[in-house]
Amino acid sequence: MESASFPRAARLTETDEFSSVFALRPRKRSRHFVLYVRENGGPRARLGLVIGKKFAPRAVERNLVKRVARELFRHRQDALGHSDILFRMQARFPRSETASRTAMRAACRAELTQLLVSAMRSAPACVPPVAGPAGSGCNPPETGA
Repeated sequence: MESASFPRAARLTETDEFSSVFALRPRKRSRHFVLYVRENGGPRARLGLVIGKKFAPRAVERNLVKRVARELFRHRQDALGHSDILFRMQARFPRSETASRTAMRAACRAELTQLLVSAMRSAPACVPPVAGPAGSGCNPPETGA
């Protein structure tokens, strides 16, 4: 694993990037999230998150969901190939089940882990370059030099 950082290049940031992933059918659904996956042809996997106020009205909840998703993505980004991964929250976490932050974090982590494992199974291991020198298949992992 090259590092556990989350640089800007590993994020979906533009509206067009989100729209191109949303144009596809959802790959998998869980109780609270929808997963979209699209090959991006780039050098690394990228993550996008859509956590609306409708389903997480408190900023604390939205930020907790984003932190958990980013953490899980960072530790698995090498196994995700060259894909754009997008999580969209589709339902509220019931207060009765997630009364504490610890309970909400555990519930969120379990669902997102399950969705990421499904994305890893379907992620391409290598996207060959469109044009380039012969024999330059996958990009080798970057070193910290």
